[in-house]
Amino acid sequence: MYIGRENKSCDMEVIKNMRRLSHFMLFSFITLTVSAGQFTGSIKGQVVESDTKAPLPGANVSILNSTLGAAADNQGFFVIADVPAGSYSLQFQFIGYQKVVKTDVIVKSNRVTTVNAELRFAVVEMQGITVTGGYFSETDAQAVSAINFSNEEIRRSAGSHGDVSRIIAVLPSVAPSTDQTNNLVVRGGNPGENAFYVDNIQIPNINHFPTEGSAGGALGILNVDFIEDVDFYAGGFSSAYGDRLSSVMDITFREGSRERLAGQVDLNWAGFGFVGEGPLARQKGAWLFSARKSYLDMVVRAIDVGNSIAPRYGDYQGKIVYDINQNHKLSLLAVWSEDANRADKQTAIENDMVVFMNQDIRQNTTGVNWRALWSVNGYSNTSFAHTMERFDEEAFDTGTEDLLMDNDSRHHLFALRNSNHFRLGPSGFIDFGFDGKLAIAQFHNFYGEQIDPAGQPLPPLRVENKSRATLMGGFFDYSLSPVEKMTIRLGCRVDHSSMNGNVQLAPRSEFLFRLSPLTMLQASAGLYYQQLPIELLSKNKDLAQLKSTRAAHFILGVSHLLTESTKFTCELYR
Repeated sequence: MYIGRENKSCDMEVIKNMRRLSHFMLFSFITLTVSAGQFTGSIKGQVVESDTKAPLPGANVSILNSTLGAAADNQGFFVIADVPAGSYSLQFQFIGYQKVVKTDVIVKSNRVTTVNAELRFAVVEMQGITVTGGYFSETDAQAVSAINFSNEEIRRSAGSHGDVSRIIAVLPSVAPSTDQTNNLVVRGGNPGENAFYVDNIQIPNINHFPTEGSAGGALGILNVDFIEDVDFYAGGFSSAYGDRLSSVMDITFREGSRERLAGQVDLNWAGFGFVGEGPLARQKGAWLFSARKSYLDMVVRAIDVGNSIAPRYGDYQGKIVYDINQNHKLSLLAVWSEDANRADKQTAIENDMVVFMNQDIRQNTTGVNWRALWSVNGYSNTSFAHTMERFDEEAFDTGTEDLLMDNDSRHHLFALRNSNHFRLGPSGFIDFGFDGKLAIAQFHNFYGEQIDPAGQPLPPLRVENKSRATLMGGFFDYSLSPVEKMTIRLGCRVDHSSMNGNVQLAPRSEFLFRLSPLTMLQASAGLYYQQLPIELLSKNKDLAQLKSTRAAHFILGVSHLLTESTKFTCELYR
């Protein structure tokens, strides 16, 4: 059965048109910032222990190459006031812990910049030299195939245009399937094998104009102004992440300002955007909201840019944080997007399109996460979220105007996720938790007569189907350091799918050995499983019996700290 070739062709036409316009749009932009005309701002944040999230009172926070700094209070919070507008590096230190340096901290006039830090134990000392995290501490929890990016690194990355997928695409282990899309191929996998999490909530796709059943699209949805940092795992990721074979992108959104109302308006050739933030009552939390809307269609009508068709898209994002008390916090997350493309035969002829398409695509994920500090030795995160995807698409042959495809699909995903982390003595940790998903999909699809790759005609096909599937999983990890230089992590994950009734057992392990204060040997091995997309399994009842796809990861690497701010890493992957 050959289904969806015309759909893919239409998607590529939409993406090409968007890319042509984006090159034109870069020539000019205007950014308006709503703020007072002062020349100093402030830096605030919280310093906590990485393994337990417990505050580190008295931690020293200083701006490098200056005399400015502060000490954290009893809850780990700090404020550095009257900082001249500019770019800085912020250093965090606490006795017995690895120091952390946060680069590219941007201070704006009359604005509060939030910078949080997590410090780890400094466990190795040799000949008076203390091994410190410095600039590379964020991904020490998983040293194999892991990298961290800050908000400013994403914003200023050449060619990324603030799109987090674009900066990931240039990593050695990653390549886009084409230069027109955000379809990431990680170490030979396919784009549907990548997972995306925002604040402990999984989002199936973080791109506009997505391909149904996959995780790619034309351009990113997430607003870079919301992103605090990104952890990307290109393999060997822990058993806390299931139902994916290739990679995990774990994104943290920042909180809104707890001191004052603030806003920013962005206006450029692509469209209009707004970011607003402010405190909740009695400073028990904060809210953050953004809305962006393109008006490329109006630009195309007003100016000759060599193209007479322009897709329309918009997105809306929000985060509300509420402190129940000093140990319990609720955060509400919403990420919504809408995409539309309209064309007719005349427009298709003007733009040399073999197929023209009408599209109306909507995605939204809304969820809540509860973070609890249970003691000085552990914490947990529990989230519940709902994702809705709607695809209304029609494709026509430009020459004959015959209907090639009519896709009317609805997807609902309900997800519950829990993860717990506890310290067991001075050198041991356990991680455990569970996740459950309920997927409901409804399809009303028509595929016109086509010619398959072998040149044989295929008759028209109509699909009317409603499917339901559950996926349940649990995980357990144990980390210990039997000797000063060595860390061993052993874990296992169990998953069950209602579609095929299979139970998968996925053991995983990681080994770290510090050869010297500056050099570390790293190894990882594990099994990974992924359920086939419900879009495929629902086409035919016999397909539901297909087994989940499987991958085995074997990674061996070495990293060496050339300087405090320069790190060399080499990995072998199979």
